[in-house]
Amino acid sequence: MGFAFVSGSAALDLVGTVTWRRADPTELLTGPADLARWLDACADLPDGVTVTPEILGRARDLREAVHRLATDRLAGRAFDPAALALVNGTARGPGLTVQLDDHGTRRTGDADAVLAELARDAVAVLADRDTPLKECGRPACTRLYLDRSRGARRTWCGMDECGNRVKAAAYRARKKTITGS
Repeated sequence: MGFAFVSGSAALDLVGTVTWRRADPTELLTGPADLARWLDACADLPDGVTVTPEILGRARDLREAVHRLATDRLAGRAFDPAALALVNGTARGPGLTVQLDDHGTRRTGDADAVLAELARDAVAVLADRDTPLKECGRPACTRLYLDRSRGARRTWCGMDECGNRVKAAAYRARKKTITGS
């Protein structure tokens, strides 16, 4: 299964590695190799990071803590203290190294630096109450994303999967009403 990077935040894309959380949760990071593939596919993070079972467990814990804090923010609740402590503790870790080359920048670091970077991204997203954080409008989808569209009117996490399906379903419903079938 491919990974979706539609949220506008690496930390929120990590949260999206559990799909359909309300109805039929599906874990996309079933082993260290899956997390390594996700990291390689994520444009904001370095390639070739070594992932162990311990790192996978820490990444999943971070993912669930970020999810909890994001849903707390969406519901207008105070942050869960345990989730907050985990994200803040991870964010204090070592950082990635950024270097300039002829093609732009290159980011390097080990798994600890990557987890710290993801935690810092979550802190940046969740610290600002005015950040346009949303959950996908498709009832079955639970992806979180930053709505940076004009007027903040984006409804779905992405058009490829959710937007097209919702629009197609609405079209079929209208057509059924018109034809009386």
